[in-house]
Amino acid sequence: MAQFTLYNKHSAPPSSDSTRVDCEHVPLCSINDVQLRFLVPDDLTEVRQLCQEWFPIDYPLSWYEDITSSTRFFALAAVYNLAIIGLIVAEIKPYRNVNKEDKGILPDSMGRSADVGYILSLGVHRSHRRNGIGSLLLDALMNHLTTAERHSVKAIFLHTLTTNQPAIFFYEKRRFTLHSFLPYYYNIRGKGKDGFTYVNYINGGHPPWTLLDHIKHYASKVRHTSSLCAWVANRVQQVVRWFYHKLLTRFNFIE
Repeated sequence: MAQFTLYNKHSAPPSSDSTRVDCEHVPLCSINDVQLRFLVPDDLTEVRQLCQEWFPIDYPLSWYEDITSSTRFFALAAVYNLAIIGLIVAEIKPYRNVNKEDKGILPDSMGRSADVGYILSLGVHRSHRRNGIGSLLLDALMNHLTTAERHSVKAIFLHTLTTNQPAIFFYEKRRFTLHSFLPYYYNIRGKGKDGFTYVNYINGGHPPWTLLDHIKHYASKVRHTSSLCAWVANRVQQVVRWFYHKLLTRFNFIE
């Protein structure tokens, strides 16, 4: 897998040409030419313009101020020739603080002490899609959330429009599973649009058990108990045979 560098916006990336290039006309030749860095306040105008081009949702200015300056967010940019060509924005929060429609992601017993990662946004410039940029950004987030110090994070989830087939295909390919259907979840230009919730379980997390899961669990217990009983019975038979053999040998010796 290619190696990538995290660098600060104000230091030049490792490139022979530091001139900014219009991404619209320069195809990405190699993913090795992409660098990752966290967003900074100076990115606000550029990120706002990109999100308005990529997404149908109108985010308020305060949202852009937060993701480019607050450490609350994991806001990572993919940069090519000094231009942002992709970004991912996520946050970690206690499961008990998620919205009502997302409460069924984890079992109640696990959710009391667990955290979850929520992907607010993931986008790639149209000219650079299908080059692995989205996977690169998502991998960076996954690596961030699966370290030992973040073991409390048991799931990563997101919402997407039911009509966004490229996003659905992308997340399903990355082992996200459909969790729920959210009718009229989005309000886009005054119209209600349906959404899906997709989840990827990490660090030992798992969804709440269904009735079928409970049946399988108890069936496994019964099989295990039956096997254990058979093993114990076999051992008892061996011990009885051993005592019988010893007793018979001693009786013959006395005679």
